Amino acid sequence: MADTLGFLAKIGERLPGAERPKRRPSLGMRLVYTGIALVLYLFMASVPLYGIKHAPRLFGELPQIVQIVFAMAGGTLAQLGIGPIVTAGLIMQILVGSKLLKLDLSKSEERRKFTLAQKTLALIIAGVEAGGYVIAGPQFWDLTGPNPVFDVDASAWIRFLVWLQLVAATYLIMLLDESLQMGWGIGSGISLFILAGVARDVFNRMFSPLPVSSTNPQPFGFIPYLVWSLRDGSVSIENIMIRSSQTMYLPSLMGLIALFIVMITLIYLQRMKVYIPVTTQRLRGIRTRVPLQFLYVTNLPVLLVSILYSDLYIFYTLSSYNPTIAQMFGWAIYYMRPISGFYELFSNPGRVFIYILIYTLLALAFGLMWIEVAGLNPSGQAERLIQSGLEIPGLRRNPKVLEMILGKYIYPLTILSTLIVVAIVIVADIFMTYGTGTGILLAVGIVEQFYTLIVYERALEAYPILKRILGEA
Repeated sequence: MADTLGFLAKIGERLPGAERPKRRPSLGMRLVYTGIALVLYLFMASVPLYGIKHAPRLFGELPQIVQIVFAMAGGTLAQLGIGPIVTAGLIMQILVGSKLLKLDLSKSEERRKFTLAQKTLALIIAGVEAGGYVIAGPQFWDLTGPNPVFDVDASAWIRFLVWLQLVAATYLIMLLDESLQMGWGIGSGISLFILAGVARDVFNRMFSPLPVSSTNPQPFGFIPYLVWSLRDGSVSIENIMIRSSQTMYLPSLMGLIALFIVMITLIYLQRMKVYIPVTTQRLRGIRTRVPLQFLYVTNLPVLLVSILYSDLYIFYTLSSYNPTIAQMFGWAIYYMRPISGFYELFSNPGRVFIYILIYTLLALAFGLMWIEVAGLNPSGQAERLIQSGLEIPGLRRNPKVLEMILGKYIYPLTILSTLIVVAIVIVADIFMTYGTGTGILLAVGIVEQFYTLIVYERALEAYPILKRILGEA
């Protein structure tokens, strides 16, 4: 495994990449670079792939949650979105967390090797996924015979060209993310593109004037629909709240209200803290408190479950030429598919119950796994407290004792916060929240991260001495 990691890292070292700026750009310039990265991504998400006849349609449009989590746009240069990057990161984190890869990510050299190997793995995954879309001919072209691999109206050259576009576009997205994280911009490109996807979905659901379909002239967006209903004379409380039983999955007032309630709830919960009393060895008698976020693992468990579902759905789509494999993935994604509004509670309660059970168990497993991988477990926190010269009053300065005490806080907090986040996401999906429950959860967390980063950068610019104190000079 170590040899494989080294081999991947060597390839990653030879791939073109962004370099850290020699001099830290000003906050204004970093915001400009971040804006340019966002515009480039949105441009790629709007430019159709050259050589295809239609966007992937074998199993219908990609589920909303898949498009949001992977920042995908079907039939465009952003067809793969950030999927390969996120999937590669998840695989690498699991390998390190399970000790299959012996890496100490606190060391800069090993962290660099990890990053380079992850970059190569993401490119390999992009090549495989792009190959899957091209090989599964009906994804982009029409069938001319019974064989979905060979009987399509596209030459080998066109298929190769589409594959090349997908891989190149994914690599460009990787470079945009890398350049932002290297210090040219603010935050992470992955977070930025997810936020853009959520914002675009919410905007479309509120303001899109396009008709629902060729047979349904209703505007898709809720605001244009409201105006259309008033002009048409068909406005009613039922139509405004749920868009009637025939169009219940379209944007409605209920989804808009749920959007604001979910956002306010998440903002409130993210500001809640659990405090652990500590003291310092140097200043006896001086006591303070170490804050732990109430949402201890934030949105990570839900994000990882969504990534798993999204990957399964993509593999399901790409395995169309093999009915046996497609059926295997089909059963999995059927029970992991998010709830499609409160009508499904009554029309398909069995599937809803199994979905909630699977979703909750997976989120708990990912939450507990993440605190171990990220060093947020009791032993990691105890080690940081001791290194900072802090201790819990009345206890010996012993890592094992500290670990035992912290475990009484951290594990229950991880489980409770995961269950609360899962409940919010499920309820949000039941009430058809704009952007989906998972999307809004991710968006609120990302906006808070960007806000914190901008405040931090402004403080460094306002007080240059802080750069020396914090080692940012």
